[in-house]
Amino acid sequence: MPPPQLNQPLPPGHVIDGYRFERQLSMGGFSIVYLAYDPRGTPVAIKEYLPNALALRSVGLVPQVSAANRAAYQSGMMAFYEEGIALARLNHPNVVRVINFLRANDTVYLVMRYEQGRTLHEQIRKHRGELRESFVRGVFARLLSGLRVVHANKLLHLDIKPSNIYLRTDGSPVLIDFGAARQTLCQSDPELRPTYTPGYAAPEQYGNQPGQGPWTDIYAVGASMYACLAAAAPQPADARLLKDELVPATARWTGKYSRQLLETIDQCMRLDPLARPQSVFALQRMLAQPRQDAPDQADPVAE
Repeated sequence: MPPPQLNQPLPPGHVIDGYRFERQLSMGGFSIVYLAYDPRGTPVAIKEYLPNALALRSVGLVPQVSAANRAAYQSGMMAFYEEGIALARLNHPNVVRVINFLRANDTVYLVMRYEQGRTLHEQIRKHRGELRESFVRGVFARLLSGLRVVHANKLLHLDIKPSNIYLRTDGSPVLIDFGAARQTLCQSDPELRPTYTPGYAAPEQYGNQPGQGPWTDIYAVGASMYACLAAAAPQPADARLLKDELVPATARWTGKYSRQLLETIDQCMRLDPLARPQSVFALQRMLAQPRQDAPDQADPVAE
């Protein structure tokens, strides 16, 4: 497994095809995201393909890729670009909007609509264990509308988690940072670090097992809802396969949230893919069922 490398972001003021890079917003093992401005001065987010296990940029603009890593680097870049093209065809308010593509510096860039707000992960940390049921239902009902369009276009997200659910300032969620291209990269080079997030990844994602589908994302949705209540990620699925110590939502939060919501979370997180809801539509119907025993909580997120 290649050691992680620390890549240098592009310098402030750098321009590619009229887009001026302002500053780094985030950096992961697969990419760097920047705040930039288009030729009209409108802020955008630009995601640069730069897997730190394969490429190193310590000085200059062009990352250095060894001959041994070149094939995997090129394969991952093509998957990144193709995923961006597929996302650009989607126009849904709850899915990140890709509006342009750039090629420069021996890599590719996705230009996305810039959103202001905070991640669901940040919201969970701010209101630890005190998120209201109506808030959780509202976020995921809208998020599932976007995910349903994603699946209808033969795409999977494969990395749904609270830090990849962005809440705009008006509270509406946006699904960001798709993981399908990262998974393609790891499939092309098994020595690379896994792309899944422990606690949110379905058991079939470990070892890139076959049989992944909409139910794989549905496991992550259930785990993300569980995290909203627990203020922490649930037990990772690979550990659950060995010794399942996850306390079911129906046992852990009886009386605090409606049984219908808790049963929905537990069903989404079944280790057997066939025991989960098989489609986003099925999960939407479950979440839309009327609550009969939900406590009347004070809303800690009404700010």
